[in-house]
Amino acid sequence: MWTKELFGVEKPIIALVHLRALPGDPYYEGDLDAVVKQAREDLLALQEGGVDGVLFANEFSMPYQPKADYVTVAAIAYIVGLLKADIAVPFGTNVVLNPLASLELAAATGAHFIRSAFTGAYMGEHGIVTTDAAATLRRKKALGLDDLKLLYKVNPESDAYLVERDIKDVTKSIIFGYSPDALCVSGASAGSETKSDLISEVKSVAGKVPVLCNTGFNAQTAKEKLAISDGACVGTAFKAGGHFENNVDLARVREIMDIVKEYRSTL
Repeated sequence: MWTKELFGVEKPIIALVHLRALPGDPYYEGDLDAVVKQAREDLLALQEGGVDGVLFANEFSMPYQPKADYVTVAAIAYIVGLLKADIAVPFGTNVVLNPLASLELAAATGAHFIRSAFTGAYMGEHGIVTTDAAATLRRKKALGLDDLKLLYKVNPESDAYLVERDIKDVTKSIIFGYSPDALCVSGASAGSETKSDLISEVKSVAGKVPVLCNTGFNAQTAKEKLAISDGACVGTAFKAGGHFENNVDLARVREIMDIVKEYRSTL
């Protein structure tokens, strides 16, 4: 799989660098230098703990915008640019709810991958979101981003399809029409466990496309999830106390990654 080529391991763990509220966000505290400082501390702790990749996301830009402001994308690019010299693993970018902005951010920062809900129509607290994968893929081609990997969310956390659909049918449709590089399977919200049977259902029809556990991966569930998936995106579990609002805890990163490495040794 391409994941081994990029990350250098089987079943990679992609850690989230959750950026604090940015300029224009309701909870922004007016100090972008402090946001950069916290992002750097989290990045270095994640890398020291042994993660295989990182994904920068504006996770604290709540409430999320169906169309992000220019200042949001500019701020993320600014932060990633400042941290570029500290990044020692493959990295990705994610503007929450904004596939096209994530793509263009990747073009500007040199990211290796992006993660988003590229397909489907969903409803949640932020309203109704309709995607346009055709526009995103055409923009990817126009920008010459042939090597950029797209991690498709099969079922975005916190959202529901406008019309209920079987997860296998959704997976097969995404693979047929959009050639995803990987498929991400989520729980009900950030940090919520992704049900194992849901991952297994997606995996059963995914063929050669890697399937990632997108939420709820932690020390207790690590071996179970790795047994049925091709890796995981991990955010909340790496934070102090396992709480979303906290900063990355190096000890927790090491604990989880030790379990991951022990499991990989059996492959």
